[in-house]
Amino acid sequence: MSTLAEALAAIRSGPQGSQVAAVFDFGGTVVDGLPRRSLARRLFRRGDARRAALLGGIVRGGNDGDYARVLQAVERTWAGRTESDLEELGRSAFRREIYGRLFPEAWQLVRAHQLAGHTVVLVSELTRFQVLPAAERLGIEHVLCTELAVDDGILTGHTEGAPLWRAEKADAVGEFAAAAEVEIGYVYADSATDLQLLDLAEIPTVVDPDPKLAEIAAERGWPALTFRPRLAPRPVDYLRTIAGFAALLGGALVGVLRKSYTGRRQAMADALMHDATTATLAAIDVRLRVVGAEHARAPRPAVFLFNHQSQFDVIIVPKVLGGAVTGIGKKELANHPLFGPLMRFVGVTFIDRTDTERAKAALAPVVSTLRDGLSIGVAPEGTRSYTPRVGPFKKGAFHIAIQAGVPVIPVVIRNAGEIAWRDSPIARAGIVDVAVLPPIDVSGWDPAAMDDEVEQVRRLFENTLLDWPQA
Repeated sequence: MSTLAEALAAIRSGPQGSQVAAVFDFGGTVVDGLPRRSLARRLFRRGDARRAALLGGIVRGGNDGDYARVLQAVERTWAGRTESDLEELGRSAFRREIYGRLFPEAWQLVRAHQLAGHTVVLVSELTRFQVLPAAERLGIEHVLCTELAVDDGILTGHTEGAPLWRAEKADAVGEFAAAAEVEIGYVYADSATDLQLLDLAEIPTVVDPDPKLAEIAAERGWPALTFRPRLAPRPVDYLRTIAGFAALLGGALVGVLRKSYTGRRQAMADALMHDATTATLAAIDVRLRVVGAEHARAPRPAVFLFNHQSQFDVIIVPKVLGGAVTGIGKKELANHPLFGPLMRFVGVTFIDRTDTERAKAALAPVVSTLRDGLSIGVAPEGTRSYTPRVGPFKKGAFHIAIQAGVPVIPVVIRNAGEIAWRDSPIARAGIVDVAVLPPIDVSGWDPAAMDDEVEQVRRLFENTLLDWPQA
């Protein structure tokens, strides 16, 4: 059994360049298996048979009979539909269900291969409508999958060529490698049905293998990785989350009352954030493991930048940074029944992201806030990400730091997307890792030409997620 850290180190120290291909199987390797029965029941209850067929095909470790039945159901259900209809359905399915099933560990491997300059390939017996949205989010350019026949933009209900299953999947990868003139250096797969695919690689790696593949991998000495399962919330998680929201409100009230004798709003706001975040994290059984905590304390004031994947980041970040910090949030949060009043009390500035001019005007007072000694927490991506991949950074936070004459300090969050998926208010117990990195002096940056500097900061987040600093 290998560790993810060992696999990442081997990629970094191994051959580099586009002549090396890294091939990832999709179901069970990049995305966890979906619970077919419960998911189909939920979707059919909504009257959406097409989406049920789309999602029902993503199963883990299916046998030949399973796959044949799934493919036949897909062909029958989608016959007569337009390509554009299916493309939108696939994107919707990703946003609603599939994103939460992406293994964070798979993203780390994919990104490590991309940084090594390797040609990354995603292969699946499923169709591009199911696989392509995930590939796009992961930045994977090359996708091999079962193609459905199309006549004038309409699906005919048949496949175009052989479905990519067992030998056909391996053949498709081999043909791609020959055409692209690359060597198949790495293959990652989870099922014995992909044995022929694994045999193509110089370094075959099994991921959470089924029993048969586990036995073969042990006999051949292949590396084996274990990924944390992407489980749907359990009843206890719902109960724990309800307790967490109650603790948030109770802690906020206690904090304000505890410092009300001072008559100072900032003292009450600091106590609110401390008591509310402490109580919430205890109630949902989430522990923070922080590296570089000294950078959260000094220098102050500063603009703290954090990557954003979970609704609970608004609990995690204030807890790590302590007092004398406020934030910037999208205007929709101002109307949130729970977070809205609390964020207004602690002085969060709300901006309209759809109106650039109004957003800039709203940010002007933030410079004064920083000059008065209060730090700011900002998510420069502007929205929560669907994967651990760090999205493009907006420049507003950097302009504010330059104008106020303060540094920016990166706050890198790992695992928050596993505690609570992007669009889910339900929290699971666990550990969230946070790395507060050294301050970055932006005083010498040219506000009119800082694209490269901003991109370097974004890459610093990504590199930290791939190579986590030790305490």
